[in-house]
Amino acid sequence: VNEVGGQDELVFDGGSFALSATGEVVMRLPMFEEALALTAWEKADDGVWVCVEAPMDDWVSGPEEVYRAMVLGLRDYVNKSGFPGVLLGLSGGVDSAIVAVVAADALGPDRVRCFMLPSRYTSQDSLDDAAGCAQRLGVRLDEIAISPAVDAFAQMLTPHFGNRAPDLTEENIQARTRGLALMALSNKLGSMLLTTGNKSEMAVGYATLYGDMCGGYNVLKDVYKTQVYEVCEWRNANDPYGVAVSPIPERILTKAPSAELRPDQKDQDSLPEYAELDAILHGLVEEEATLDEIVARGHAPETVERVQRLLYNSEYKRRQAAPGVKIGPRAFGRDRRYPIVNGFRDAVTK
Repeated sequence: VNEVGGQDELVFDGGSFALSATGEVVMRLPMFEEALALTAWEKADDGVWVCVEAPMDDWVSGPEEVYRAMVLGLRDYVNKSGFPGVLLGLSGGVDSAIVAVVAADALGPDRVRCFMLPSRYTSQDSLDDAAGCAQRLGVRLDEIAISPAVDAFAQMLTPHFGNRAPDLTEENIQARTRGLALMALSNKLGSMLLTTGNKSEMAVGYATLYGDMCGGYNVLKDVYKTQVYEVCEWRNANDPYGVAVSPIPERILTKAPSAELRPDQKDQDSLPEYAELDAILHGLVEEEATLDEIVARGHAPETVERVQRLLYNSEYKRRQAAPGVKIGPRAFGRDRRYPIVNGFRDAVTK
């Protein structure tokens, strides 16, 4: 008998089963949901009990398993915490889109509220994609422009920047303005704010502390970016909870990922392609492989060393990140525990 339900980061997946005397699985209950079943057994001539009637539900794996774990984990976390609902920033990107879909499937569209918080760098495609996703899900979407607040911060702070050139500071002000707005809405409305950073971003620190990291729970915390796309493709092809068919607009899945904090910005301006990044991170995090072992798989030594440096340097951010569903064997925070300050670094020797 297997437990089913969410408890903080952990999700117990159900799927209770029964075995025959020979070790054959003769009964299996659904995964990720409560279930009760009766079985019928007959005693054979040789004295062995044989199951003659029992349910046999399908085994869930791959993207479907990840998706159902996120839904169950979020549903139980929100309901057990007593929140009436959730809210999130819907940017028109893939991460916030799948978080909105998970929330709608977990809680129902009427308990999910989304906000588009555009800046002067937000593209029309992002505005349209966010609206399209919200419409397909049947969730409320409000638009709040952040430019007035960003301009006010610039006017307030620029005299104290000492003629230093614009840099990441100005980009982070935008992210933190969004975080401030969303936290204020969460306080006023009583709904829990969901943060939307995936494991790839959290691993290398491609997130703004007190900005897009604001929130009470993160269903993507242990899901790599490449997995996010796999889960999105599965959800667009399946509607397991009867909420929405193909809820994620195709353009969200095909356009280049971007934080849209400066003109023509793309994630790959700052990071390796996600397929390569995730392969390196999986080696470092899940496998605890050496840099030499990862380089031997075909990755450039300088890229592997850079990813490792980003991974270690971002530990302080992960210590302040929201809890989230544990998916793999080495989730940040619960499983992979490293000191924030540590002088040791591996190096490529070959």
